[in-house]
Amino acid sequence: MFDLLARSWALPSSVEALHFSTDSSAAAFACANGTIALASLSDPEPPESRVRVSADLGQTTIRPREKPTAPVIVTERLCDGAPLMAVSGKSEFLAGASDGRIVRVTVTGEISNTQIRLDGAIMALDHARGQGLTAVSDGAEVLLANAPGGIVRSLARHGGDVAALGFSPSGRQLAVCHGNEISIWTLVGEPALARTISFPQPPAAVRWSADSEWIACPLASGGFGVARLADGKAGAVSDFPAKVRTVSWSERADALVASGAFRIAAWSMKLPPLEGETRGAIVTGRPGLVVVEAVAGHPTRPIAAAGFANGQIVVAQIGERDELLVRPSGGAVTALAWSADGRHLAAGTADGGASLITFPAQMFK
Repeated sequence: MFDLLARSWALPSSVEALHFSTDSSAAAFACANGTIALASLSDPEPPESRVRVSADLGQTTIRPREKPTAPVIVTERLCDGAPLMAVSGKSEFLAGASDGRIVRVTVTGEISNTQIRLDGAIMALDHARGQGLTAVSDGAEVLLANAPGGIVRSLARHGGDVAALGFSPSGRQLAVCHGNEISIWTLVGEPALARTISFPQPPAAVRWSADSEWIACPLASGGFGVARLADGKAGAVSDFPAKVRTVSWSERADALVASGAFRIAAWSMKLPPLEGETRGAIVTGRPGLVVVEAVAGHPTRPIAAAGFANGQIVVAQIGERDELLVRPSGGAVTALAWSADGRHLAAGTADGGASLITFPAQMFK
């Protein structure tokens, strides 16, 4: 299936993160050598054009591609290690450079400076498209900048190093991960600290639910945390065989999925894992002997994709044991993401593999 549905490229270093542009015209892969690889979603041979249904038996088949895949565009080296990225305008991204600059990267690989620049290395970055705000941190200070790039204001300094930033879907709130806490700032009018949520370990990233009512975060030393914004109640699930590197929300399934187990780990938010509660665990996919390294909830269907340490990629309906095997093996999967319309699944691997898997419309009926 992977050979029939995917376009793949070999990059010179590990893929550490990936994002789709707002207009779903391209996927950007942040590589460990400091570059960004950009792949166009435009496909001259989409799966639908290669599907055939036999007249006699009604059997559906898909023929292989006849033309070579167009190459990706690779930017100049921006920094040591994978560049921090955020989705910006319709067809561009923001990225951090080694000299403290925030640069604009188009889907065709052009790089231009913004007016945002820090004195030191950039440790955290996010952008709220609807509000035209960029949040950036050097690990100690958090700065907010407006769309043209001018610094608007600095938030109060936080105890502990700032590890990650995350705007809510509306862009009206900002989560700041620092020390063992997440601080939630409201950005309507003058920024104000609304709530501080504590976890047993430092949060390494933050993921907002689509309704902005929940946040989830992988914890630096293992497991994940989840918190309800309305009352600040928080919980942590730590009983994982491996480090939880990614968490993702499924709006259609009203569930949270996580990596770090020998199968897709999922929890119903009708019984969220707060205060030691674990009854909401949802059995999803098949158990195996290899750890799930990355997960991604589908944007419009109650399904999730999972990438394993042995390179396997599967898609499963949340709450069901059956899996669709997309790729049987390869380099360890380091990043997964769905396009906004759910037609494309992007994957990055530790050996420098970058892939765009396009599913026919009838695949998930």
